[in-house]
Amino acid sequence: MSRSGQSHILAIGGGSFRPSRRHNQIEASALLRYGLDLTGQDRPKLGLVATAMGDAADWVLKMYGAFSGWDVEVSHLTVFPMPNVPDPRAWILEQDMIYVSGGSVANLMALWRLHGLDEAFEEAWRSGVVLSGQSAGALCWHVGGNTDSFGPELRVWAEGMALLPYSCGVHYNAEPQRRPLLQESVASGELPGGYAADEGVGLHYVGTDFIQAVSVEAGAYAYRVENEGAGRVKEFRIEPRLLTP
Repeated sequence: MSRSGQSHILAIGGGSFRPSRRHNQIEASALLRYGLDLTGQDRPKLGLVATAMGDAADWVLKMYGAFSGWDVEVSHLTVFPMPNVPDPRAWILEQDMIYVSGGSVANLMALWRLHGLDEAFEEAWRSGVVLSGQSAGALCWHVGGNTDSFGPELRVWAEGMALLPYSCGVHYNAEPQRRPLLQESVASGELPGGYAADEGVGLHYVGTDFIQAVSVEAGAYAYRVENEGAGRVKEFRIEPRLLTP
């Protein structure tokens, strides 16, 4: 294996960043500290990917600022108007952890596949690079979930990388369409059973096994959603481990 000796994915439902006391800035939450600790490195290399946000320069700069004072080596990968590094695959494999921001997961996957980044991320995962991300950056590693990539009305989406053979629910307690649509799509068989996360909760997988949920919000939960057959679904609440701020 590699740095951490195992293949980790940290899929975050929401809460990767918090508003900062500095004007118009953000701060990284303990969820990202948890992910960085999984690398096993004293000064991990953190790669930021904002494809789902159209590589918005202001957002990339905010993410850099969010790690101010952290003992990390931060860099980023963009594809607009062309890749910003000579060899994106090499850049991905050099990182200890990748963080993928939210935005449009449908656009993200289309561009990753166009540039061959999906294959590079899979190679990195298998070599021990920690893969992480929020919302679109959580859905992408799974079979799919539901998304507002096509408009404000959520739609079922099943075009993820499927490194994890599950569906994924994000913003589960914050957006009222999320829970019923995930349950309906699992019950109908459009999506496989899977896991969901409230705001402030991360889903930690080792290999393809769900290990635990972690949270920066008291009273927030993760969930297992299973198809019971005959068009029925069952949801089990999972108590996360509360992280120290």
